[in-house]
Amino acid sequence: MEETNQEHPYNQFASDNYAGICPEAWQAMQVANRGFVSSYGDDLWTERACEQLRQVFETECQVFFVFNGTAANSLALASLCRSYHSVICHELAHVETDECGAPEFFSNGTKLLHVNGPGGKFDLAEVERAITRRSDIHYPRPKVLSLTQATEVGTVYTPDEIGAASELARRYGLRVQMDGARFANAVVSLDVAPAEITWRAGVDVLCLGGAKNGMAVGEAVVFFDRELAQEFDYRCKQAGQLASKMRFISAPWIGMLESGAWLKNASHANHCAALLEELLIDIDGVRTMYPRQANSVFVEMPEAVVANLRSAGWHFYSFIGSGGARFMCSWQTTEGDVLRLAEAVRLASAEISGVR
Repeated sequence: MEETNQEHPYNQFASDNYAGICPEAWQAMQVANRGFVSSYGDDLWTERACEQLRQVFETECQVFFVFNGTAANSLALASLCRSYHSVICHELAHVETDECGAPEFFSNGTKLLHVNGPGGKFDLAEVERAITRRSDIHYPRPKVLSLTQATEVGTVYTPDEIGAASELARRYGLRVQMDGARFANAVVSLDVAPAEITWRAGVDVLCLGGAKNGMAVGEAVVFFDRELAQEFDYRCKQAGQLASKMRFISAPWIGMLESGAWLKNASHANHCAALLEELLIDIDGVRTMYPRQANSVFVEMPEAVVANLRSAGWHFYSFIGSGGARFMCSWQTTEGDVLRLAEAVRLASAEISGVR
């Protein structure tokens, strides 16, 4: 894959959002750009993209396209709740740590109740405790269980884990929403059909990520329980998420899904992360923090190594709520990029150890 960033050709490991638009998505937008097309989603491109998603998930789901993941999550949760309800999520979930109160805002005040659990995944005993701890009228009634797949720390929920979480939710009358910003990476990691970790496992609505997988913009909100999608189009319009030129959001999905690029891109990103983990764990002073199951690697390193890398122009996050360094791989990451990063970490580690 070509290296296109002119300032830093290979040192972008902060986020898969840093990557450009993949060829399949770009080409689909170019084709959709020919001539005049009806607006606001009343077009053949959007219809075809929706049908392609139905084929991918093997069910008659209802699909909506929005600009970004925050809108997808927030509007989906708002559609499942009333203002006096609550949403249970992991303490590291994106809806809790990185969406600036948007889920609460768009639901007119629905409260997020966060629980802990190892590896970014729920401890179901903690979930049940959050559901049952109170039932009086003074407490916001739990209504939704929100899972992140892949999780914010790069782990993935197995079909059995999702099924167990969904069964618990159903037992107490809760709906299940999945934040799938990196859903494709989880599908590849688990080597399962998308249906096996969504509606067949009890998920009611999926917020399916496109931007982190190689698209310019655009997430799909997929309602497997179509009754829950009632008037969701009005929520999108009110929230400024109904694109007038919708074909430029929906057409890339066609290019990605019909070509298989959405899984190819995820597989490549996961492979690069696996290679990076393999190289880093052999370096003195570097310790992995979580199992590498998708396209990110979390490690603890001496602060002097972190400072050395940053001063050399390497981009990566010290992750919110978890600490350590997060290295994120994308469809555009190359094996050469990974080798150079690992070598930079090795040299920095040797330097602070006094080893030459």
